[in-house]
Amino acid sequence: MAELTTLARPYAKAAFEHARAQQQLANWSAMLGLAAAVSQDGTMQQVLKAPRLTSAQKASTFIEVCGDKFDAKAQNFINVVAENDRLLLLPEIAAQFDLYKAEQEKSVDVDVTSAFALNQDQQDKLAKVLSARLNREVRLQVAEDASLIGGVIIRAGDLVIDGSIRGKLANLAEALKS
Repeated sequence: MAELTTLARPYAKAAFEHARAQQQLANWSAMLGLAAAVSQDGTMQQVLKAPRLTSAQKASTFIEVCGDKFDAKAQNFINVVAENDRLLLLPEIAAQFDLYKAEQEKSVDVDVTSAFALNQDQQDKLAKVLSARLNREVRLQVAEDASLIGGVIIRAGDLVIDGSIRGKLANLAEALKS
């Protein structure tokens, strides 16, 4: 995992710097998201792994599949990535680009898993509190998991707040074992 991140970082950084300079962060995020999705398609994976195809042929096929969704700069980016045989890294490149974009925009995606459905008022209050604590604009992704018994688990990047009853019971069990 760390190796993929290391290999993808220079491409994500270059794309981010270009997009920021051109004030096209949203466009590039969408283009890279599409590229990541296309690169994960089973048929495209076969094309990208085909040893008989040159990097130019792989890039050409990739760009052809994406159609007019890529401007000239994005097509050039795909060609450079293909020349270095890194097209399979596009999902990681897109993910890192989005991290750079979120940092630039002072925003963060927060995954909230709760035992029960949260109504809109609860989600708004939680977003407001997390926004103040993290000093960023918060975008909530809410999911339900009845196995939590009660409470919530909040994940924002590396930060994990486990306020679930299941988590508290696990902590209590660990304390009793030691």
